[in-house]
Order: sequence, then C-alpha cells, then structure tokens
Amino acid sequence: METKIVLAQLRAKSGLSQDQLAERVFVSRQAVSRWENGETTPNVETLKLLSRLFDVSINTLLGSPRQLFCQCCGMPLEDENLSREPDGSINEDYCKWCYVDGQFSYQDLDQLINFMVGHVPGPDLPPEELRAFWREQLGKLGHWKEA
Repeated sequence: METKIVLAQLRAKSGLSQDQLAERVFVSRQAVSRWENGETTPNVETLKLLSRLFDVSINTLLGSPRQLFCQCCGMPLEDENLSREPDGSINEDYCKWCYVDGQFSYQDLDQLINFMVGHVPGPDLPPEELRAFWREQLGKLGHWKEA
C-alpha cells in the first residue's frame, strides 16, 4: 500500500483532521495534504513522530516495502509484535519477546537455542542436529553476528 493511502487511513482512523495532524507533528496542513496526495513523503524525523502518534512502525508508514524479521530470533515482525525502547519508541529490529524495555531477553545464543528447541517448530531432527540447525540459522541474524 502506498504511503499516501496509509497516512490518510491512519489519520481518519484516529479521527484527526489534516489541521490536527499537522499540529501534532509540527508541519503545515498543506504538508499533510501533499503527503496524502502523494506529492511528497514525510522526512525521517516526521516519520518518527507519525510512528509514535499512530503506534505503527515506520515500515508500515512507508507501505511495508520490505518484510522485517527479528534480528535475534528470526520471527517475522508486524506492528503488534515489535519491541520498544525504554522511551516507548518502536524498535524495528527486534520482537517484543527478545528485546524488552531496552534489554535483551537472551544473554547468549545457547540460551535462545534452548528455548527454540523446546518451543519452536523446526525440522524433524534429533535434538543435537536441531541445535546445530538453529545455531546456523540464528547465527546469520544481526544480533548474533555482532555478538
């Protein structure tokens, strides 16, 4: 879905006029009109404000141009399972189970693998092979590459 449609729908769903939205994100009503007509797109700082106001990810505001995955566990990310920073802002890199209030839930890859083996469907493999499978898959994700 295009950004202009997403913004218009979110504004309408929130019961805001273009003037009211403009006031909340510190732009003119004409700027909001241009976004909704597809003439322009909000800048990065305004997208952050809109993300907080509507409680959706910037990815959603941009029409979900790419599928996001948790960079800790690999879960597909949707607005309802995105993590949050301590200030309440959305973190589009991690799910709400792996990253809570600025802290990671899993201290190391083995801890996450132990959880995955017991709770997440994977290939039908003996436990040690399943652990090796998860280690290989999860090791490709940003959080574990950096660790």
